[in-house]
Formats: sequence, structure tokens, C-alpha cells
Amino acid sequence: MFELPTDMTGLIFDCDGTIADTMPLHYRAWSTALREHGHDFPEALFYEMAGIPSVRIVELLNERHGYHMPPVETADRKERMYLETIQQVRAIEPVVQIVHQFAGKLPMAVATGGTRAIASKTLEALDVLQHFAALVTADDVAHGKPAPDIFLEAARRINVDPKFCCAFEDAELGLQSARAAGMLVIDVRPMHKASLRASLKEPR
Repeated sequence: MFELPTDMTGLIFDCDGTIADTMPLHYRAWSTALREHGHDFPEALFYEMAGIPSVRIVELLNERHGYHMPPVETADRKERMYLETIQQVRAIEPVVQIVHQFAGKLPMAVATGGTRAIASKTLEALDVLQHFAALVTADDVAHGKPAPDIFLEAARRINVDPKFCCAFEDAELGLQSARAAGMLVIDVRPMHKASLRASLKEPR
């Protein structure tokens, strides 16, 4: 049972790496999409860019490494490859348990750097989409993470003052974004380890 401070009246969750254990699937899709252009995507750099919209990731890779990949086409290719693996998505159970714990009790939103189509399908695959009153993506705001815009917009849509919102995140850019929005921030990465330990104990 997650103990939420009594003054918190709204919950906002990142999606990839927070609710859903999708990061390995996204990395595999990125690696394949970039290899088609003859390029590699170092795993450490991939995680450093977590929370950045896909088109912007391609633009940054072009800028940093002198690549000439078409941003929209490359990002679309990556997204299609991810969707081919959508049934492999698994929940980060400790976080999903929090979603179920507060479903119908507090307003909740998702704030993601991913696209609406991808986030919706990911949440549907885990059967949790219906619990969220709002789904805010990078397309809905002027500035993505680490700017606070996406969390502020999520708070606005669930009609809760940001200072009374608890944000759940796994990526540095997302953590910075939620803090800049003035929210109570929960780094869920320790929950990943708890989920992994539980899965290792499950009978095969």
C-alpha cells in the first residue's frame, strides 16, 4: 500500500519506464531503425535522451554526429517497429499497483514525451488507460521535458493545483520537469528493482 501525503490530491505519471517496462523495446526499435541508415545508438545515450520526443531525438543525433537521417521518417519507422512488439510490454508492477490503488479516488493523468498513439496503445496493453482522466503528450505543449510545461498541463487538465500533485518519473529529464512544475516527485527507479526481484521469485 502506497502512503500518499494527505495534501496530495492528484497523481501524474510518466508512461515509458514508469508505468510500463517499455524502454528495452523502444531501444531495440531505435537500434534497428538507425542501423537501416548505417548508424548505431549507444544504449547510454538512449537512456540519457529518455523523455525526448522521437523526432527531436533524430534531430539531436543528426546535430551531434553529423548524420543526415530524415527526422520524421526515421521516427515513424521506429514507432512502427515498437508497435510490432506491443504485446511484449510488461507492467512495472509496484507503479501499476499505485494506479489501481487510487483509481476512482483521485484524479490521475499521464504526462509523456511519447506520441498519443503510442502511449494510448501501451496503456491499453496494460489495461490501465481507462483510469486516467488526461493523457498529455509532447505534442500538447510548447516545450517538452525538462521544461515543466507537460506536467503543468496535466495538472490543469485534472483541475489540481501543481503543488498538490504527486508526479511519478524514472528519467532525469522527467524528474527535472516535474520538480520545475513544483510537484512532489517520486523517482520510481527503486521500484524497478523491487519489480525485478518479485519476477525472479515467480515460478517458471
